[in-house]
Amino acid sequence: MTDATQQTVFIVDDEVAILDSLRMLMVSENLHVETFTSAQAFINSYTPDQSGCLLLDIRMPVMSGLELQQHLNRQQYFLPIIFITGHGDVPMVVNAIKNGAEDFIQKPFKDNELLKKIELALKKDRQQRDKEENISQLQKCFHSLTPREREVMEKMIIGDASKVIAYKIGISQRTVDIHRAHVMKKTQAKSLAELVTMATKLKLAE
Repeated sequence: MTDATQQTVFIVDDEVAILDSLRMLMVSENLHVETFTSAQAFINSYTPDQSGCLLLDIRMPVMSGLELQQHLNRQQYFLPIIFITGHGDVPMVVNAIKNGAEDFIQKPFKDNELLKKIELALKKDRQQRDKEENISQLQKCFHSLTPREREVMEKMIIGDASKVIAYKIGISQRTVDIHRAHVMKKTQAKSLAELVTMATKLKLAE
């Protein structure tokens, strides 16, 4: 599981004074922070294996916060984004939320309010990465199955008994039982119900 101390609060704002102030706030809360004065600088630096959240000014020259969000979406980088907005930015905020932004905060804001939003965004990113890691491990387990084991598994997860599976695919019930045992061992499923849950997560049991 990704540890919270390994997460980073990325901040993108074209105003250096705001960046410095936010950096000091993050450091005071023992949060790892990286700051950028432009969207392009962030793009040049960020890699999708970096866990954390993005605190992003919605209005910036050259590439706006919304344009950066769109770029990240196209790259399928789903880092939780908290937009920093002004009083007249409501239409842009609505657009940002529709495009998957985690939250927004309006200037001027209270430190505690911002920190709470950051805490929730970091938690969401950590949970999403844990989920992706779990799916990756499941995929490795299922990819280790032989074609015959996979065929038997597909019958298992729809509820077929060994006798029925043997009849359907034309092998002995004893051979089916051997394949069933291999399926359970390779997938590390402790029960048929758990195997079905695993397969459902991988969309194999639809």
